Amino acid sequence: MNTQDIVILKDQAVADIRAAGTPADLEAVRIKYLGRKGLLPVIMEGLKDAVPAERPEIGRRANEFKQEVGQALDAAKAALTAASSAATRGHFDTTIPGAWRGLGQLHPVTQVIEEAIRIFSMLGFTVADGPDIETEYYNFDALNTPGDHPSRDTQDTFWLDSGELLRTQTSPVQIRVMESRKPPVRIIAPGRCYRRDTTDATHSANFHQIEGLYVDRKVSMADLKGDITFFAHQMMGPNVKVRFRPHFFPFTEPSVEYDFSCHVCGGVGCRVCKQSGWIEISGAGMVNPKVFSKVGYDPEACTGYAFGMGVERIAMIKFGIEDIRLLYENDIRFLSQFA
Repeated sequence: MNTQDIVILKDQAVADIRAAGTPADLEAVRIKYLGRKGLLPVIMEGLKDAVPAERPEIGRRANEFKQEVGQALDAAKAALTAASSAATRGHFDTTIPGAWRGLGQLHPVTQVIEEAIRIFSMLGFTVADGPDIETEYYNFDALNTPGDHPSRDTQDTFWLDSGELLRTQTSPVQIRVMESRKPPVRIIAPGRCYRRDTTDATHSANFHQIEGLYVDRKVSMADLKGDITFFAHQMMGPNVKVRFRPHFFPFTEPSVEYDFSCHVCGGVGCRVCKQSGWIEISGAGMVNPKVFSKVGYDPEACTGYAFGMGVERIAMIKFGIEDIRLLYENDIRFLSQFA
């Protein structure tokens, strides 16, 4: 193929591009001339058989062919797209129903946290917050946790290279609050916690707690039971009962664990409460005087109580969820049940 043949082929390609009336026609022209098996590759393949003196000119003409035909294709494609947009712009069918995307909703864990905040605010509690990355002092030492306590072990706690850790509870918030203000103190501290638990139906390495603290003069265990009972009635129903059982925590003395009577069976016994009639909630107790001494409070002048509760546990009980992992699998079909 000589240079004159290439010029004629180029003119034919441009004419075919102008004649293309649809994107499909235009694509067919592109494949015919510039495709992997098109006419231009044939020209380039035949370049090795051309007379050596003519090769430079044939190569130059082939490059012009590729450039001009490519530009013509781009221009034609843009024109077809613009024409299509203009044609459809005035033909929108306003009678077609819109695609309803649905409204978002609060996650069950968030619902429990917001409801708990509402309930405790009725008792005069305010919300306090603290960092997820804590020091050993705030997470353990200030809470009277012995140096050899198992919770300090790397098998239980996420330690960082800096010597800090991911907090194992929201209790450090109460230390920070007491350091920054004098009694009376009445706060709740909802937030994330982290422990090296093996994930199963009832455990997760990342979970939520709500810590509560009330410090003033003559605060007693009766105040603690009264406030927890009020919370239980508001959250679970007016017929729910509360019981305290002796326990031990290093930061409270005396310490208790508290249970709610099963709101599903009314305390008779069912699958939810494992036929016991009671559901374990969490721990509580009177603040240990050693904790008061750490924050500069006079243990002889003030008393207080502290409690904690797992948000996921309450959500599972309240909504009848059997597996904690369902809360974090982001399955909209499951989560939409709790709107």
